[in-house]
Amino acid sequence: MTHSEHDHHTHGSYGGCCAPKGAASDTVLRDPVCGMTVDPAAGKPTFEHGGRLYHFCSERCRSKFQAEPESHLTATDPVCGMSVDRATAKHFVRHEGQGFYFCSAGCKAKFEAAPQTYLGGRPAPAPVPKGTQYTCPMHPQIIRDKPGSCPICGMALEPTGVPTGDEGPNPELVDFTRRLWVSAVLSLPLLIIAMAPMVGLSLEGLVEDRAKVWIELVLASPVVLWAAFPFFHRGWDSILNRSPNMWTLISLGVGAAYLYSVAATLFPDIFPHQFRGHGGAVPVYFEAAAVIVALVFLGQVLELRAREKTGSAIRALLDLAPKTARRIAEDGSESDVPLDEVKTGERLRVRPGDAVPVDGTVLEGRSSIDESMITGEPLPVEKAEGDALTGGTLNKNGSLIMRAERIGAETTLSRIVELVAKAQRSRAPIQGLADRVSFYFVPAVVMVAIAAFIAWAVFGPQPSLIFAIVSAVSVLIIACPCALGLATPMSIMTATGRGAHAGVLIKEAAALERFAAVDTLIVDKTGTLTEGRPKLTDVVAASGFSEDELLVYAATLEKGSEHPLAEAIVDGAAQRGVKIAEAGSFEAVTGKGVSGTVSGKVSGKRVALGNAVMMADLAIDVSAILASVEALQGDGKTAMFVAVDGKLAGIVAVADPVKATTAEAIKALHDSGLRIIMATGDNERTAKAIAGRLGIDEVRAGLLPEQKAALVDELRGRGAGVAMAGDGVNDAPALAAADVGIAMGTGADVAVESAGITLVKGDLNGIVRARTLAQATIGNIRQNLFFAFLYNVLGVPVAAGVLYPLTGTLLSPMLAAAAMSLSSVSVIANALRLRTLKL
Repeated sequence: MTHSEHDHHTHGSYGGCCAPKGAASDTVLRDPVCGMTVDPAAGKPTFEHGGRLYHFCSERCRSKFQAEPESHLTATDPVCGMSVDRATAKHFVRHEGQGFYFCSAGCKAKFEAAPQTYLGGRPAPAPVPKGTQYTCPMHPQIIRDKPGSCPICGMALEPTGVPTGDEGPNPELVDFTRRLWVSAVLSLPLLIIAMAPMVGLSLEGLVEDRAKVWIELVLASPVVLWAAFPFFHRGWDSILNRSPNMWTLISLGVGAAYLYSVAATLFPDIFPHQFRGHGGAVPVYFEAAAVIVALVFLGQVLELRAREKTGSAIRALLDLAPKTARRIAEDGSESDVPLDEVKTGERLRVRPGDAVPVDGTVLEGRSSIDESMITGEPLPVEKAEGDALTGGTLNKNGSLIMRAERIGAETTLSRIVELVAKAQRSRAPIQGLADRVSFYFVPAVVMVAIAAFIAWAVFGPQPSLIFAIVSAVSVLIIACPCALGLATPMSIMTATGRGAHAGVLIKEAAALERFAAVDTLIVDKTGTLTEGRPKLTDVVAASGFSEDELLVYAATLEKGSEHPLAEAIVDGAAQRGVKIAEAGSFEAVTGKGVSGTVSGKVSGKRVALGNAVMMADLAIDVSAILASVEALQGDGKTAMFVAVDGKLAGIVAVADPVKATTAEAIKALHDSGLRIIMATGDNERTAKAIAGRLGIDEVRAGLLPEQKAALVDELRGRGAGVAMAGDGVNDAPALAAADVGIAMGTGADVAVESAGITLVKGDLNGIVRARTLAQATIGNIRQNLFFAFLYNVLGVPVAAGVLYPLTGTLLSPMLAAAAMSLSSVSVIANALRLRTLKL
């Protein structure tokens, strides 16, 4: 890029109604807020800032700019890092709902080829909306105006309200990741310096003992005084709020180890010989303080990364809605406008292949609409004048004119977003068990430390005050629960790896803990119990017709049809090797069926395919085959009559077949003690037919997304532990609201994102494997907590000095730090056993 081009893109001064004299003829005018191009002659909103006129696609964008103009003037090219003028940028790309500006076509092409290369594996952060408040998922009474930690439990606060999908990364995760790297980098040399003598390595020739101590002080100070600051803040809050937790002990342990070591570095002569090591040097424990901080940060980052994925479900939902709508003006002209400009009562055109922009009613036209995001059913629904449309659903073939009736937060899709967001915020943290134990353990440790200090100060040898301080410090160091911070994340991390090998993906860490205690399983029908795609199942020919002949007539007629079941019939005919003929004079009768002429053995046959109402209109007697129709309907199949030249030719039936593994999986889940409920948007007759064959305990049919979520709340209100298995957008609120959501990997992205567990193959047997994994994992976590506290419980009395009167033995801070490290090693080793778990 030439210098002049650089100046053009970064310092262009034009942007008004027309380019100034001498400006390039290919100047682009963009809305600096949303990135859309704006025609200055279209009468769009404008705003003057800094002597320059800016153009906007809507009043909303102008208001955002007017409130914070400086944040919308320039953007950074994610490829080369150059500053780009947003209002005149020629090159712009929208990726995962966010706009990116580029200085040249070359940078744009590089970004489009591999966007994650330039985003660090994640979308670039977006500013949090003004006025956002934050709350604790475990203590909703805590409300703050900025992110931080809960003063009661120390858990990270999360934003309230309905997410927009534009939220940036979790600020605490970003901060803790940075602090983890600093802690790890500085702790490694500290660990080498401190532990070298224990493994037979000597550093005497490289650095003097006194210099070594000062090096340790320099390395440890940033870790304790800067990196560990959030821990001290949480620990102080826990004391002020009288809610002792692991942060109380971590702050006390780290602080005690660091202050003791600083004192030993600055005033070594005050320590008696009992506390001196080899060569008479007073040992310091900077490495213990730094390693504790690094290990706790490791556990926190693992947990925060699992929790941060919540927002991806919201983004997947919002991506279902189109960004623009085609508005029809009063004079009949049409134009594409941003979705937020659509007003209630306006007429909109929905073209074939478009998503319906908002909720409303069909005014003109006829088409089939894929409503699987709402109902979960794979069959498109025919829509004609007067029928309701739902925003986000997909128009298949026909063109529709609709009236907008519910926009913005009132749409069905927005309500689903709100349900998912609310359910996900309500989840309890995985550290709940550890916090409950800490509530009693922390005061006990503090009391022991105080008692040890007093006892040594009053009854200990001289200098009694030094003995008292060292004993109290030893108690606090050995009780510091760095292993507690690893107990849960290490087990979860190992379990997720083991589950992945068995086709069970664990996205949300707490899901395993909750799934072990579940007693009720809600399953969706379509795509979970069934294949999720209708297939031709039966061809029953009437007297005088063969099955192949009947199928030729049906498939030929349906080949040009928009009927929801047409594809299943045509595919079924192809699989049976039936040759499809040509159709003519095709006519579709809404709500009844289709008719036309089909060339066959005798050309020009008049064929009709439809329901009983259509047959009645044509005066065709269907009584001879009615029993077969009722039997097929009893099995949950959709049966359609076929008539040729006014005579009944037979019936064809279509159904969504049950997966081959479903019956076996249902039996295994029953054997594991689970009660199984089917919750589906399908009709009750079809649902009960399938449930009867599979032995499902209860059926809830005809449910909308909010009704599925309400069913979850109803069961939980009765004290049941509820798991929900589903695969559609309509299942997302229930998946998020359940104690644990289980998504079929073959289903909708938002279902996968809303669930804590995903079955890669969409096989219900995966739920059996997931339950085995969950029960083993929660057992492993409890074992880890036992190891985390075992050394504390055994070491605390020794550190306090209970053996000194009998044996003269003292637990020095060095041995206390070693015991603390041993507990962490035990936790890690035990967690790794999950890799060999048989599923």
